[in-house]
Parts: sequence; structure tokens; C-alpha cells
Amino acid sequence: MTIQVTLFFFNSNAAVLMMVQLNWFIRVVVITSLLLNTHVVSATQRLSSNSSKLSNTKADNKKPNFLIILADDLGYSDISSFGSEIDTPGIDSLAKSGVKFSNFHVAATCSPTRSMLLTGVDNHLNGLGNMRIIMDDNQFGQPGYEGELNTRVETVSTILQRNGYSTYLSGKWHLGMQTDNLPVNRGFDQSISLMETGADNWEKKPYLPHNKNVHYFDNANEINLPEDFYSSDFYTDNIMGYLQQRDPKKPFFAYLAFTAVHYPHQAPKALTEKYLANYQDGWDVIKSKRYARLVQLGLMPPGLEALQLPRVEQWSTLSKKDQAYRTKQMAVYAAMVKRMDYNIERLLSYLKQADLFDNTVIMFMSDNGADNNEIEKIFPDYIQKNFTTDIETLGEKGSYANYGPSWANVSMTPLSWYKGSASEGGMRSPLIVHYPKQLQQGLVTHSFSYITDIVPTILDLAGLTNAVDKFKVPIMGRSQVGVLTGVNETVYAEKDVVAYELAGSAALFKGDYKLVRNFPPFGDKQWRLFNIKTDPVERYDLATAQPKRFQEMLLDYQVYQSDINMVEVTDDYHVIEQLGKNLKRIKDHQH
Repeated sequence: MTIQVTLFFFNSNAAVLMMVQLNWFIRVVVITSLLLNTHVVSATQRLSSNSSKLSNTKADNKKPNFLIILADDLGYSDISSFGSEIDTPGIDSLAKSGVKFSNFHVAATCSPTRSMLLTGVDNHLNGLGNMRIIMDDNQFGQPGYEGELNTRVETVSTILQRNGYSTYLSGKWHLGMQTDNLPVNRGFDQSISLMETGADNWEKKPYLPHNKNVHYFDNANEINLPEDFYSSDFYTDNIMGYLQQRDPKKPFFAYLAFTAVHYPHQAPKALTEKYLANYQDGWDVIKSKRYARLVQLGLMPPGLEALQLPRVEQWSTLSKKDQAYRTKQMAVYAAMVKRMDYNIERLLSYLKQADLFDNTVIMFMSDNGADNNEIEKIFPDYIQKNFTTDIETLGEKGSYANYGPSWANVSMTPLSWYKGSASEGGMRSPLIVHYPKQLQQGLVTHSFSYITDIVPTILDLAGLTNAVDKFKVPIMGRSQVGVLTGVNETVYAEKDVVAYELAGSAALFKGDYKLVRNFPPFGDKQWRLFNIKTDPVERYDLATAQPKRFQEMLLDYQVYQSDINMVEVTDDYHVIEQLGKNLKRIKDHQH
């Protein structure tokens, strides 16, 4: 009997995350696949099981191209094909003739997701067992806790590059700044990359006080930015430039990693103004409309009742001035999403003009749930010194904007909590897979799937399931091809286990059920059991009603803890205190 286990650790993305004390923890997701007798199922065994399900009519033997488009902090319902009022025709065109996953999960924060997206290996094994900024004293120097992508894993770009693909990256990297860890040394022929967790979208400027600068690299060379820089435009221009200059005899793998819609939220003024009218009635109205559309689209069951989360305000209690400001905040966010989609449209148009579209597998997803942080309240002096926050220029060059928990709660409709939590609001992401040449079209699948499934899916479609380096950590995910072609209904079997833990907050998925525990600020450290097929809101705790299942899943979690050999945080570990200790270490080292 095979158990597929995915363990997540909760960590912090940057100093601010934990300073935001009650907002979000960054977590690292760890996934491993093993037999009950501890025999690890090899990547070749697991991938080849789906290879026969692909169409065998490859007369021309032409390898498919691959394009991964990753949004940053985009909420589950923030694109119109997933219920939003924000018009996203570029992304929606992929959904219309592709496959939408309603039950796709990622890590709850940036770099853990990115590490697993590129390796198919749980983050606990690929180097991100914890983020350096909140690492417990006993974790420093331990295998899997390097704080960046380690050398025990290989990236999908490396595998594809080794097998004749041209490989390109444009956008956020966030997996290590050491020379040997730059994208150009992790399998990318060409790359323009941002090293940090995020940055200003109009200029080369950090948004957090502990980052004295931000770093952009053109391959191995640090660069400055053009005068007309805007992040989504810049990243798209560069990926298109790479494709225009490619070797036409070689297939390509392109990874477009937007910083949209990570704060600071910034967008062209004209776009922001177009969306102002949409949000004048407040978040409750928008959330209700989004949920109705999600039901209509077949992405969510009817009759769900959203949780009343703390710090979500009542719109009617706000002053007219506050309502106007909050309206502008969401309009800026919507405009930033819209500008990202405009650039996706540009890229898709180029692929069609260059006769590349039909032979390119395109995947669109977000790296985690919506972010509820309000950095201007955490570092008011820094924000006031380096940005403007007035309503008149909100979103424009020189300004700082985000949208807080009330609008973030709308972005994750109808799910609960946000980026950083083990709840569905932290982990569930839209996923669209488009390749009509071989896959189903216009379909919604409710199959559970996880971020580590992307690499095996790519290798399956490329016919490279046996091309992995046998001396590296085996790929842990499952190919989605069986579901994408209609051969299978689910990616995982009913008894397969996928588990997650980070700084105490944890989840374990098995069939339609989820065992979950959230540490503050998202919970009370108690385990609860939910059926996330019928109750994705995680409202009805089934632990008492189904004690046998509850205990069984607790035991599954304990087996995982033992088999993964994780370095657990100590009994007296407190994430905020550890953050302060580690920041002092950094400061002492700098001096």
C-alpha cells in the first residue's frame, strides 16, 4: 500500500511577516512519497504509470513546449474564470479551452511553492525546511534547512535543458542569491530575475526596511532597471524576447513569474480609475457576487456559509472618507490583476503569430492565498519616508498600497483565512492547464492535486519520465495526465496521504478529508477534521462525529513525522521571539 505524504512547515517569508505578528506565517511544504515499509517509490515508477495514458499518435514526434505562468499572492477568486468581476480575458481564454482545477493546493507562501514547482520535491528536502529568518536554533545547519534551493535536488529546467530544451525565466526567483543558485546555474539558458520576495513595481526600490536594496540579475550579472519599468510589462517583454531569439529547432520551457499582485499594489492610473465604480458598495457585496459566480461555474458547491473572520470590518460602519480609501485600494489591486492579464494576452498573441501556441502546454496558477498584511501599520515610519499613501496617487509611481484583511477575504471567496495559514484560504489556488492538442477542453475537475504534481506532469507530457538524475532526491508528486486526458477521475487514490506542517500549523489530506491545525494568529493549535469537498469553508468540524477517521489521520500524520526525519522546533519555540533573535544575529553579522 503506497502512502503519498506531503508535509508542510510554517515559516516566514521575510522579517516583516513575523513582525506582522498576527498576520501570516510563511510556511514550507514538504512532500514525500513512501511505502508503509518505508520503501520510497521512485520517480520513474510513479511517472511511467501515467505515460501510457497519453495519446500514442505522435507521428511527428514533436516535443511540446511548456509555459508556466505564476501569479504572486493572487486569491482563489481573483480572475473572472474563477468568479471575479475583474475582467481577465487572457487567462479566461486558457480556461475556456483547457482544464480548471477547483481543488489545487500550493504552499501557503512564496518560496516554498516555487521550490516545489520547479523540483517536484517537498520543500523540506529541497532546502526550504524553514526560512532563515524564523529558523529555530536547532535547525541551523541541518540538511533541508539551507534556506535556499539545495544541490540534492534538480530543477525541471535542468532536466529539460539536458534533454534538448531551450529554457527561460523572467520574473521573481526567491530561491537563493548565491552565484551557484542563480537561475542561470539551475537550468535556465536565459533569465531576468528578481532575487527578493518582492519589490516596488515602478522602480528598483525595496518595500521593507530590512532590505537595503533589491537585486535584479540578467543571467549572472546584476542590472539596473529601465526608466519606463513596470514589473508585469518588463517580465513579459523579456520572456517574449527570449522566445523571439530562440533556436527554432528546439522546444522550449518558459517560466513567467509575475510579482503581481504582491504588495505594494501599484498599477497605471487609467486602469485604476476604470475599476473604482466596481467597489463602492463594499466587500460584502463583491464577496456575495463572487460566490454566486463560483457556484454557477461549477467550481464551488451551493449553500456554503462563509466564516466571520476577525479583523474583517463592517462596510457600513466606515466613514465616507474611509470607504472612499478602501474603494481605491481594491481598484488598484484590480488594475494590477488586469495589467498582468493584459500582458498574458500579449504573450498568447505572440505564440499564435509565431505558430507556437498549439504545441505549447500552458499552466497558470498562484503561489499561495491572498495576503492580508498591512505593512504600513507595521513600519509606518519607513513607509511614510519612502512612499506616499494619499488617496489621490494611490497605485502610482512613488505610492504604497495594499488592501488589508477585508478585501483579502474577498479574494479568497468563499474560503477561510489567508496566505500563511494551513486553512484553504492559505493553500488553495486556481490552476488552469491548457493543451487542447492532447488534453480535455472546457472541463472543471474537482480532483485534489498539489504543487509537486506539476513537474511529473511536465515530464510525462514531454516523454521524459525516465530522464531524471537517479542520484538526486526522487520526485515526490504525481502526474496529472490521467485526469487531464479523462482516463482517471483523480490524481491521488482515496487512501493516499498528503501532509503539511510549518511552525506548528499543519494539514493532512486524504481522499475528501483534511486534518488541520492552525497556530495563532489563524487558530488555537487544536486538530480539526473537515470534508473539504462538501465543506471547503472548513466550518463543520467532524472530529467528534467521525472519531475513527480522525484518529486514523492523526496516526498518518505521526507516521509522516517519523518517516520524514524533520527537525522539529523546540518546545519553547515562539515564532515572534525567534524572529527577533535571528534579526539580531543578522545585525551582529553585518557589523
